[in-house]
Amino acid sequence: MRWIVLKDPLHYDGSQISSLWGYMVADLQEDSIIAFRGSCDVQIRHMIDLEDRKEADVIYSIDMLHFVIEHFDSTDLKLIYARQRLFTAMVAEILLKRGIKTSRVGDDLFVQGKKLTISIASTSAVSQKIHFGINVEHDIYGSLIDQGIPEKDLFPLMEEIASRYVEEMHDIEKDLRKTRPLGVI
Repeated sequence: MRWIVLKDPLHYDGSQISSLWGYMVADLQEDSIIAFRGSCDVQIRHMIDLEDRKEADVIYSIDMLHFVIEHFDSTDLKLIYARQRLFTAMVAEILLKRGIKTSRVGDDLFVQGKKLTISIASTSAVSQKIHFGINVEHDIYGSLIDQGIPEKDLFPLMEEIASRYVEEMHDIEKDLRKTRPLGVI
């Protein structure tokens, strides 16, 4: 698994969660996490969460840190939701190290009762995908700027989150290769 952080801003509209997006933008043909900063405005046609779609929810932020994760080892929806929750918990740990105490409800993080993140997970015929966004600035919801994270720390934060997830996936793979199956002597 590899990670990259795109240096140029990129608007997230929901299309980035499509299969093989990493291959199209960064020539990645393996499990990956691509991080970038940019606005967010998910149109109804790109909404994967049917509850959001039915209620015509607005998924919008002027400035977010985005993480788009793709795994090719399975198309199991339950597995990608478990990975999404693991990622959310890891982000909470990293933010806590920076003095930001969050509470987690499912795949969402809240700070002082305000929603800080958005996330969705899904599968396709070839892969599993996660999008996770953290508000940098927002008028209504929680944001990193409101929590005292300086502008200069945003890029290193994206790098830390992306690299930590890759390390966790590599550690899981390592454990799989040293564990004997039950019933095998």
